Amino acid sequence: MIEIGSGDGWVHCAAGHRHWGRFGAAGLLVRHRDDTDPPGVDRVLLQHRASWSHHGGTWGIPGGARDRGEPARAAALREAAEESSLDTASVRHLDEFVDDHGGWTYTTVVVRAPAAPPVTVRGQESTELRWVRTDRFDELALHPGFATSWPRVGLLGTG
Repeated sequence: MIEIGSGDGWVHCAAGHRHWGRFGAAGLLVRHRDDTDPPGVDRVLLQHRASWSHHGGTWGIPGGARDRGEPARAAALREAAEESSLDTASVRHLDEFVDDHGGWTYTTVVVRAPAAPPVTVRGQESTELRWVRTDRFDELALHPGFATSWPRVGLLGTG
């Protein structure tokens, strides 16, 4: 039997970096392709992180700590539902990317949404949620972890 417990808390990976999520973390990268966008360009739902949060003021994807025994996909969907009004029941799973830091992992769960309606903030972890064209990411201050993984993660779910 898997013991369930909150993953909230800081840990250090093998490289000595501090990460949020005692059992790792997961985020939901929601893609939508709009007919008016240039070929090969998607819209991604980005979260403007609250100033008090880790790397506050930067843009990333909704996500957070995984609970003990919680699969990454379930954690990413739960976190997105806690942090936004996104209809997570309507998204289609495409792929996952695991960024392993040695003893701590961040899993990006890539999904496709059938539409890109306005999404409102729930909770205190975000100041805004916005659909951003992938060719405009360079206009935003991205969360460092998201910026580092984007060249690999950005290729997932583009087909």
